[in-house]
Amino acid sequence: MARHSGESTIATRGSAARANSPGDDVAQLVVIFGADLGKRIEIGQRIIEIGRAPSCDVPIDHESVSRRHARVLKKGKAYCVEDLGSTNGTYVNDGRVAARDLAQGDQLKIGRTIFKFMTGGNVEASYHEEIYRLMTFDGLTQIYNKRFFHEALEKEVSRARRYDRGLSLIMLDVDYFKEKNDTFGHVAGDKILKELAGAVQRKLRREDVFARVGGEEFAIIAPEVAMSGAKEVAEKVRRVVEATVFRFEGHVIPTTVSVGVSSWTGKDDRSDLLYARADAALYKAKQGGRNRVA
Repeated sequence: MARHSGESTIATRGSAARANSPGDDVAQLVVIFGADLGKRIEIGQRIIEIGRAPSCDVPIDHESVSRRHARVLKKGKAYCVEDLGSTNGTYVNDGRVAARDLAQGDQLKIGRTIFKFMTGGNVEASYHEEIYRLMTFDGLTQIYNKRFFHEALEKEVSRARRYDRGLSLIMLDVDYFKEKNDTFGHVAGDKILKELAGAVQRKLRREDVFARVGGEEFAIIAPEVAMSGAKEVAEKVRRVVEATVFRFEGHVIPTTVSVGVSSWTGKDDRSDLLYARADAALYKAKQGGRNRVA
């Protein structure tokens, strides 16, 4: 079962390529998921090669990345990405591409690293907006990250204590996720996590806080919901995931989650205790056979 892991450090300085020369269009890639989170790579007029080889302009040391995986360059007035015959493919906005022009805001995925393409006169402001966003949201799933979750949980416990209102916490963990990664690869695993997050998010209320809190572990803070209601939400989430068809490169990958639920018990209850009980319930669901609520 996934447990707490350290927060990623967001790098706001440095570049893997030289700065643009005077007169160059301003365009850059920003790492929004993966190592060197927040790092920006200025493109300029030269070719930027990405791959596992140390000689690449942007080296990514991961088994899912080919030695010379892809390149980004300017052609005419447009910037484009070209795959270099990589084993696991190059993706733009979740679609596999051989070559494609890049537009403002496009997400480029190489292995498990996701870059956001930025261009235009306000690229500096866009970069700082993205860094602010990375402090709150998970770059892969686009839901709240662990840091935001723990801050939100503290606030909701304080609110429940102040107004004596219900509060529940729902934890879910993808069943047999390591086996999926081993069989289909980490790129497939990342796609499952992203699609699962989207499927669950659409079933939640606006006031619920949905976050990724571990590798394959998620949490839902449900304000003003007692245990009975939280169990219903948890079962709905379990069914939604079970019914979702997860596909990757022609493969259908059946996916389920185990779910644990806890509720605030009164004024002496704390956020860490609420979390510990939900985590224990999740472990019970795993031990009980998976694809169930406890």
